[in-house]
Amino acid sequence: LAGRVYGRRWLVLLLFSLLGFAQGLVWCSWGPIQNSARLAFGFSGWDIALLVFWGPIGFAPCFFFMWLMDKKGLRVTVLLTSSLMVLGAGLRCVPVSDLEIRKKLIHGGQLLNGLAGPTVMNAAPFLSTTWFSPDERATATAIASLLNYLGAAGAFLVGPLVVPSPNGTSHLPLVSQSNTEHIKDRIEAVLYAEFGMVSLIFSAALAYFPSRPPFPPSVAAASQRLSYRRSFCRLLSNFRFLMIALAYAIPLGVFSGWSGVLDLILTPVHVSQVDAGWIGFWSIVGGCVVGIAMARFADFIRGMLKFILLLLLSGATLASTWFTLTCLTSVTHLPLTTATLYTSCILLGIFLNSSVPIFFELFVETVYPVPEGITCGVVTFLSNVFMGVLLFFLTFYHT
Repeated sequence: LAGRVYGRRWLVLLLFSLLGFAQGLVWCSWGPIQNSARLAFGFSGWDIALLVFWGPIGFAPCFFFMWLMDKKGLRVTVLLTSSLMVLGAGLRCVPVSDLEIRKKLIHGGQLLNGLAGPTVMNAAPFLSTTWFSPDERATATAIASLLNYLGAAGAFLVGPLVVPSPNGTSHLPLVSQSNTEHIKDRIEAVLYAEFGMVSLIFSAALAYFPSRPPFPPSVAAASQRLSYRRSFCRLLSNFRFLMIALAYAIPLGVFSGWSGVLDLILTPVHVSQVDAGWIGFWSIVGGCVVGIAMARFADFIRGMLKFILLLLLSGATLASTWFTLTCLTSVTHLPLTTATLYTSCILLGIFLNSSVPIFFELFVETVYPVPEGITCGVVTFLSNVFMGVLLFFLTFYHT
Protein backbone atom coordinates (compact mmCIF):
# COMPACT_ATOMS: atom_id res chain seq x y z
CA LEU A 1 0.00 0.00 0.00
CA ALA A 2 1.58 3.25 -1.16
CA GLY A 3 1.30 6.17 1.23
CA ARG A 4 0.15 9.63 0.22
CA VAL A 5 1.16 12.98 1.77
CA TYR A 6 -0.78 16.24 1.61
CA GLY A 7 0.49 19.81 1.49
CA ARG A 8 -1.85 20.73 4.35
CA ARG A 9 0.32 18.62 6.70
CA TRP A 10 2.56 21.67 7.13
CA LEU A 11 -0.41 23.81 8.21
CA VAL A 12 -1.41 21.16 10.77
CA LEU A 13 2.20 21.03 12.02
CA LEU A 14 2.35 24.85 12.21
CA LEU A 15 -0.87 25.10 14.26
CA PHE A 16 0.20 22.36 16.65
CA SER A 17 3.70 23.85 17.01
CA LEU A 18 2.27 27.32 17.74
CA LEU A 19 0.04 25.77 20.41
CA GLY A 20 3.12 24.17 21.99
CA PHE A 21 5.02 27.47 21.73
CA ALA A 22 2.22 29.36 23.51
CA GLN A 23 1.94 26.73 26.27
CA GLY A 24 5.69 26.93 26.94
CA LEU A 25 5.59 30.74 26.92
CA VAL A 26 2.74 30.91 29.47
CA TRP A 27 4.22 28.14 31.66
CA CYS A 28 7.60 29.89 31.94
CA SER A 29 6.24 33.46 32.34
CA TRP A 30 7.11 33.97 35.99
CA GLY A 31 10.54 32.42 36.56
CA PRO A 32 12.48 34.93 34.39
CA ILE A 33 10.77 37.94 36.08
CA GLN A 34 10.53 36.53 39.61
CA ASN A 35 12.08 39.60 41.28
CA SER A 36 9.65 41.96 39.51
CA ALA A 37 6.67 39.67 40.24
CA ARG A 38 7.52 39.58 43.94
CA LEU A 39 7.39 43.39 44.07
CA ALA A 40 4.28 43.88 41.89
CA PHE A 41 2.05 41.09 43.25
CA GLY A 42 3.62 40.29 46.61
CA PHE A 43 4.73 36.81 45.51
CA SER A 44 7.06 34.88 47.80
CA GLY A 45 9.85 32.51 46.69
CA TRP A 46 7.37 29.70 47.44
CA ASP A 47 4.82 31.32 45.07
CA ILE A 48 7.34 31.63 42.23
CA ALA A 49 8.41 27.98 42.52
CA LEU A 50 4.74 26.90 42.75
CA LEU A 51 3.82 28.89 39.61
CA VAL A 52 6.38 26.80 37.70
CA PHE A 53 5.41 23.66 39.68
CA TRP A 54 1.86 23.81 38.22
CA GLY A 55 3.42 22.54 34.97
CA PRO A 56 4.32 19.06 36.29
CA ILE A 57 1.18 19.02 38.49
CA GLY A 58 -0.83 19.53 35.28
CA PHE A 59 0.46 16.14 34.11
CA ALA A 60 -1.70 14.34 36.71
CA PRO A 61 -4.48 13.65 34.11
CA CYS A 62 -1.84 12.74 31.49
CA PHE A 63 -3.31 9.26 30.94
CA PHE A 64 -6.77 10.73 30.24
CA PHE A 65 -5.34 12.87 27.43
CA MET A 66 -3.48 9.84 26.06
CA TRP A 67 -6.74 7.85 26.03
CA LEU A 68 -8.58 10.78 24.38
CA MET A 69 -5.94 11.04 21.64
CA ASP A 70 -6.03 7.29 21.04
CA LYS A 71 -9.85 7.06 20.91
CA LYS A 72 -11.05 10.45 19.61
CA GLY A 73 -8.08 11.65 17.55
CA LEU A 74 -6.02 14.81 17.37
CA ARG A 75 -8.76 17.38 16.69
CA VAL A 76 -10.82 16.74 19.84
CA THR A 77 -7.66 16.56 21.98
CA VAL A 78 -6.16 19.76 20.54
CA LEU A 79 -9.42 21.73 20.90
CA LEU A 80 -9.84 20.65 24.54
CA THR A 81 -6.19 21.52 25.23
CA SER A 82 -6.35 24.94 23.56
CA SER A 83 -9.63 25.82 25.34
CA LEU A 84 -7.97 25.07 28.70
CA MET A 85 -5.10 27.36 27.69
CA VAL A 86 -7.50 30.20 26.72
CA LEU A 87 -9.30 29.88 30.05
CA GLY A 88 -6.01 29.79 31.97
CA ALA A 89 -4.49 32.78 30.16
CA GLY A 90 -7.78 34.68 30.68
CA LEU A 91 -7.84 33.99 34.43
CA ARG A 92 -4.40 35.60 34.80
CA CYS A 93 -5.76 38.82 33.24
CA VAL A 94 -8.83 39.31 35.48
CA PRO A 95 -8.40 42.87 36.89
CA VAL A 96 -8.95 42.39 40.65
CA SER A 97 -7.61 44.99 43.10
CA ASP A 98 -7.34 42.51 46.00
CA LEU A 99 -3.82 41.06 45.64
CA GLU A 100 -4.67 37.79 47.43
CA ILE A 101 -7.54 37.06 45.03
CA ARG A 102 -5.35 38.11 42.08
CA LYS A 103 -2.63 35.69 43.18
CA LYS A 104 -5.17 32.84 43.42
CA LEU A 105 -6.44 33.63 39.90
CA ILE A 106 -2.88 33.63 38.53
CA HIS A 107 -2.17 30.30 40.22
CA GLY A 108 -5.43 28.91 38.77
CA GLY A 109 -4.46 30.15 35.31
CA GLN A 110 -1.05 28.48 35.53
CA LEU A 111 -2.68 25.19 36.58
CA LEU A 112 -5.07 25.25 33.59
CA ASN A 113 -2.13 25.96 31.29
CA GLY A 114 -0.27 23.07 32.95
CA LEU A 115 -3.18 20.76 32.06
CA ALA A 116 -2.38 21.48 28.39
CA GLY A 117 1.12 20.06 28.87
CA PRO A 118 0.29 16.36 28.25
CA THR A 119 -0.97 17.09 24.73
CA VAL A 120 1.66 19.57 23.54
CA MET A 121 4.52 17.43 24.89
CA ASN A 122 3.17 13.96 23.95
CA ALA A 123 1.38 14.30 20.64
CA ALA A 124 4.32 15.25 18.38
CA PRO A 125 5.27 11.65 17.33
CA PHE A 126 1.56 10.78 16.88
CA LEU A 127 1.06 13.82 14.62
CA SER A 128 4.20 13.11 12.57
CA THR A 129 3.25 9.44 12.02
CA THR A 130 -0.35 10.40 11.10
CA TRP A 131 0.55 13.12 8.59
CA PHE A 132 4.19 12.70 7.44
CA SER A 133 6.10 10.16 5.36
CA PRO A 134 8.84 8.09 7.07
CA ASP A 135 11.67 10.25 5.64
CA GLU A 136 10.10 13.43 7.17
CA ARG A 137 8.90 11.94 10.45
CA ALA A 138 11.87 12.74 12.74
CA THR A 139 12.00 16.32 11.43
CA ALA A 140 8.26 16.84 12.01
CA THR A 141 8.57 15.34 15.52
CA ALA A 142 11.49 17.68 16.27
CA ILE A 143 9.62 20.80 15.13
CA ALA A 144 6.39 19.89 16.95
CA SER A 145 8.12 18.91 20.23
CA LEU A 146 10.83 21.59 20.35
CA LEU A 147 8.53 24.58 19.69
CA ASN A 148 7.22 24.06 23.24
CA TYR A 149 10.78 24.56 24.51
CA LEU A 150 11.17 27.57 22.21
CA GLY A 151 8.10 29.09 23.88
CA ALA A 152 9.85 28.78 27.24
CA ALA A 153 12.87 30.47 25.63
CA GLY A 154 10.57 33.27 24.48
CA ALA A 155 9.58 33.86 28.12
CA PHE A 156 13.26 34.30 29.03
CA LEU A 157 13.54 36.95 26.31
CA VAL A 158 10.19 38.77 26.55
CA GLY A 159 9.89 38.92 30.36
CA PRO A 160 13.21 40.56 31.28
CA LEU A 161 13.16 42.88 28.22
CA VAL A 162 9.59 44.17 28.75
CA VAL A 163 9.45 44.09 32.57
CA PRO A 164 11.98 46.23 34.51
CA SER A 165 13.98 44.48 37.23
CA PRO A 166 14.04 45.81 40.81
CA ASN A 167 16.74 43.45 42.12
CA GLY A 168 20.10 44.48 43.52
CA THR A 169 21.96 43.52 40.36
CA SER A 170 19.99 45.85 38.07
CA HIS A 171 21.03 49.35 37.11
CA LEU A 172 17.64 50.89 37.92
CA PRO A 173 17.37 53.59 40.61
CA LEU A 174 15.89 52.73 44.02
CA VAL A 175 12.41 51.28 43.55
CA SER A 176 9.60 53.71 44.41
CA GLN A 177 5.81 53.35 44.50
CA SER A 178 5.54 54.71 40.94
CA ASN A 179 8.16 52.19 39.79
CA THR A 180 6.16 49.40 41.44
CA GLU A 181 3.04 50.45 39.52
CA HIS A 182 5.06 50.71 36.32
CA ILE A 183 6.45 47.18 36.81
CA LYS A 184 2.94 45.85 37.50
CA ASP A 185 1.59 47.54 34.35
CA ARG A 186 4.34 45.98 32.23
CA ILE A 187 3.68 42.51 33.66
CA GLU A 188 -0.04 42.92 32.91
CA ALA A 189 0.79 44.00 29.34
CA VAL A 190 2.69 40.70 28.90
CA LEU A 191 -0.26 38.73 30.35
CA TYR A 192 -2.76 40.42 27.99
CA ALA A 193 -0.49 39.82 24.98
CA GLU A 194 -0.16 36.12 25.87
CA PHE A 195 -3.94 35.83 26.29
CA GLY A 196 -4.46 37.38 22.83
CA MET A 197 -1.94 34.98 21.27
CA VAL A 198 -3.50 31.87 22.85
CA SER A 199 -7.01 33.00 21.79
CA LEU A 200 -5.85 33.49 18.20
CA ILE A 201 -4.32 29.99 18.04
CA PHE A 202 -7.49 28.45 19.54
CA SER A 203 -9.62 30.25 16.90
CA ALA A 204 -7.37 28.94 14.10
CA ALA A 205 -7.50 25.36 15.44
CA LEU A 206 -11.30 25.60 15.77
CA ALA A 207 -11.55 26.75 12.14
CA TYR A 208 -9.22 24.07 10.74
CA PHE A 209 -7.46 21.19 12.49
CA PRO A 210 -8.38 17.78 11.01
CA SER A 211 -7.68 14.62 13.01
CA ARG A 212 -6.06 12.76 10.10
CA PRO A 213 -5.58 12.97 6.32
CA PRO A 214 -8.01 11.19 3.92
CA PHE A 215 -5.31 8.60 3.13
CA PRO A 216 -2.41 7.61 5.44
CA PRO A 217 1.16 8.69 4.51
CA SER A 218 2.74 5.27 5.16
CA VAL A 219 2.08 1.62 5.98
CA ALA A 220 2.98 2.31 9.64
CA ALA A 221 0.30 5.00 9.88
CA ALA A 222 -2.33 2.65 8.42
CA SER A 223 -1.44 -0.41 10.51
CA GLN A 224 -3.48 -1.65 13.46
CA ARG A 225 -2.14 -0.60 16.87
CA LEU A 226 -2.41 -2.24 20.29
CA SER A 227 -5.31 -1.40 22.60
CA TYR A 228 -4.89 1.04 25.48
CA ARG A 229 -4.59 -1.71 28.12
CA ARG A 230 -2.28 -3.96 26.07
CA SER A 231 -0.07 -0.97 25.31
CA PHE A 232 0.61 -0.35 29.00
CA CYS A 233 1.34 -4.03 29.59
CA ARG A 234 3.79 -4.02 26.66
CA LEU A 235 5.54 -0.84 27.89
CA LEU A 236 5.90 -1.92 31.52
CA SER A 237 7.23 -5.35 30.57
CA ASN A 238 9.81 -4.00 28.09
CA PHE A 239 13.06 -3.59 30.08
CA ARG A 240 14.87 -1.84 27.22
CA PHE A 241 12.09 0.77 26.96
CA LEU A 242 12.13 1.39 30.73
CA MET A 243 15.90 1.98 30.69
CA ILE A 244 15.65 4.44 27.77
CA ALA A 245 12.69 6.14 29.52
CA LEU A 246 14.78 6.73 32.66
CA ALA A 247 17.71 7.99 30.54
CA TYR A 248 15.28 10.57 29.09
CA ALA A 249 13.19 11.43 32.16
CA ILE A 250 15.90 12.10 34.76
CA PRO A 251 18.12 14.62 32.89
CA LEU A 252 15.33 16.27 30.86
CA GLY A 253 12.92 16.51 33.82
CA VAL A 254 15.49 18.02 36.17
CA PHE A 255 16.79 20.40 33.48
CA SER A 256 13.27 21.63 32.58
CA GLY A 257 12.48 22.46 36.21
CA TRP A 258 15.91 24.03 36.71
CA SER A 259 15.46 26.20 33.58
CA GLY A 260 12.03 27.39 34.74
CA VAL A 261 13.47 28.94 37.93
CA LEU A 262 16.92 29.86 36.57
CA ASP A 263 16.68 33.46 37.81
CA LEU A 264 15.78 32.21 41.30
CA ILE A 265 18.86 29.94 41.26
CA LEU A 266 21.33 32.50 39.85
CA THR A 267 20.23 35.50 41.96
CA PRO A 268 22.41 34.42 44.97
CA VAL A 269 25.54 34.59 42.75
CA HIS A 270 24.54 38.15 41.70
CA VAL A 271 23.41 37.39 38.16
CA SER A 272 20.83 39.96 37.02
CA GLN A 273 17.32 39.10 35.86
CA VAL A 274 18.23 40.17 32.30
CA ASP A 275 21.44 38.08 32.21
CA ALA A 276 19.60 35.02 33.59
CA GLY A 277 16.95 35.58 30.90
CA TRP A 278 19.52 35.66 28.08
CA ILE A 279 21.27 32.55 29.44
CA GLY A 280 17.95 30.66 29.50
CA PHE A 281 16.98 31.97 26.07
CA TRP A 282 20.16 30.98 24.24
CA SER A 283 20.42 27.57 25.94
CA ILE A 284 16.92 26.62 24.71
CA VAL A 285 17.19 28.23 21.25
CA GLY A 286 20.54 26.49 20.68
CA GLY A 287 18.98 23.17 21.69
CA CYS A 288 16.03 23.67 19.33
CA VAL A 289 18.22 24.55 16.32
CA VAL A 290 20.64 21.66 16.93
CA GLY A 291 17.72 19.31 17.71
CA ILE A 292 15.97 19.98 14.39
CA ALA A 293 19.31 19.58 12.53
CA MET A 294 19.97 16.28 14.37
CA ALA A 295 16.46 15.03 13.55
CA ARG A 296 16.93 15.87 9.86
CA PHE A 297 20.20 13.92 9.96
CA ALA A 298 18.43 11.00 11.71
CA ASP A 299 15.78 10.92 8.95
CA PHE A 300 18.50 9.85 6.51
CA ILE A 301 20.56 7.58 8.82
CA ARG A 302 18.07 5.48 10.83
CA GLY A 303 20.55 3.24 12.66
CA MET A 304 22.44 6.06 14.42
CA LEU A 305 19.91 7.10 17.09
CA LYS A 306 21.69 5.45 20.05
CA PHE A 307 25.12 6.78 19.01
CA ILE A 308 23.76 10.34 18.62
CA LEU A 309 22.16 10.16 22.09
CA LEU A 310 25.40 8.93 23.71
CA LEU A 311 27.30 11.88 22.18
CA LEU A 312 24.67 14.41 23.33
CA LEU A 313 24.42 13.03 26.89
CA SER A 314 28.23 12.93 27.22
CA GLY A 315 28.38 16.59 26.21
CA ALA A 316 25.62 17.44 28.72
CA THR A 317 27.54 15.67 31.51
CA LEU A 318 30.69 17.70 30.81
CA ALA A 319 28.75 21.00 30.57
CA SER A 320 26.83 20.44 33.83
CA THR A 321 30.06 19.50 35.64
CA TRP A 322 31.70 22.70 34.38
CA PHE A 323 28.72 24.82 35.54
CA THR A 324 28.67 23.18 38.99
CA LEU A 325 32.42 23.60 39.56
CA THR A 326 32.21 27.24 38.40
CA CYS A 327 29.44 28.03 40.91
CA LEU A 328 31.35 26.36 43.79
CA THR A 329 33.97 29.14 43.76
CA SER A 330 34.75 28.80 47.48
CA VAL A 331 35.77 25.17 46.92
CA THR A 332 37.20 25.06 43.40
CA HIS A 333 38.54 28.67 43.17
CA LEU A 334 37.51 28.74 39.49
CA PRO A 335 36.60 32.22 38.16
CA LEU A 336 32.84 32.89 38.16
CA THR A 337 32.40 35.16 35.14
CA THR A 338 29.45 35.98 32.90
CA ALA A 339 31.26 34.27 30.02
CA THR A 340 31.70 30.94 31.88
CA LEU A 341 28.10 30.99 33.13
CA TYR A 342 26.74 31.75 29.67
CA THR A 343 28.90 29.12 27.95
CA SER A 344 28.30 26.25 30.40
CA CYS A 345 24.51 26.86 30.65
CA ILE A 346 24.06 27.29 26.90
CA LEU A 347 26.06 24.14 26.11
CA LEU A 348 24.02 22.18 28.68
CA GLY A 349 20.78 23.38 27.06
CA ILE A 350 22.00 22.58 23.55
CA PHE A 351 23.06 19.03 24.43
CA LEU A 352 19.93 18.15 26.43
CA ASN A 353 17.18 19.90 24.44
CA SER A 354 18.48 18.62 21.10
CA SER A 355 18.19 15.03 22.40
CA VAL A 356 14.37 15.24 22.79
CA PRO A 357 13.27 14.36 19.21
CA ILE A 358 15.95 11.64 18.96
CA PHE A 359 14.64 10.08 22.18
CA PHE A 360 11.05 10.24 20.88
CA GLU A 361 12.00 8.45 17.65
CA LEU A 362 13.89 5.79 19.63
CA PHE A 363 10.88 5.23 21.92
CA VAL A 364 8.50 4.78 18.99
CA GLU A 365 10.86 2.34 17.23
CA THR A 366 11.50 0.34 20.42
CA VAL A 367 7.86 -0.44 21.31
CA TYR A 368 6.03 -0.44 17.94
CA PRO A 369 3.05 -1.19 17.52
CA VAL A 370 2.20 0.66 20.77
CA PRO A 371 0.49 3.99 19.76
CA GLU A 372 2.93 6.93 19.73
CA GLY A 373 0.78 9.10 22.02
CA ILE A 374 0.75 6.45 24.76
CA THR A 375 4.51 5.76 24.50
CA CYS A 376 5.51 9.43 24.71
CA GLY A 377 2.82 10.11 27.32
CA VAL A 378 4.40 7.60 29.70
CA VAL A 379 7.93 9.02 29.30
CA THR A 380 6.89 12.68 29.59
CA PHE A 381 4.81 11.82 32.67
CA LEU A 382 7.92 10.24 34.17
CA SER A 383 9.97 13.30 33.18
CA ASN A 384 7.47 15.58 34.93
CA VAL A 385 7.69 13.45 38.09
CA PHE A 386 11.43 14.22 38.26
CA MET A 387 10.77 17.89 37.46
CA GLY A 388 8.19 17.96 40.25
CA VAL A 389 10.67 16.44 42.74
CA LEU A 390 13.23 19.17 41.93
CA LEU A 391 10.68 22.02 42.16
CA PHE A 392 9.23 20.54 45.38
CA PHE A 393 12.73 20.61 46.88
CA LEU A 394 13.34 24.19 45.64
CA THR A 395 9.95 25.32 46.96
CA PHE A 396 10.87 24.31 50.53
CA TYR A 397 14.51 25.35 50.15
CA HIS A 398 13.42 28.94 49.37
CA THR A 399 10.61 29.08 51.97
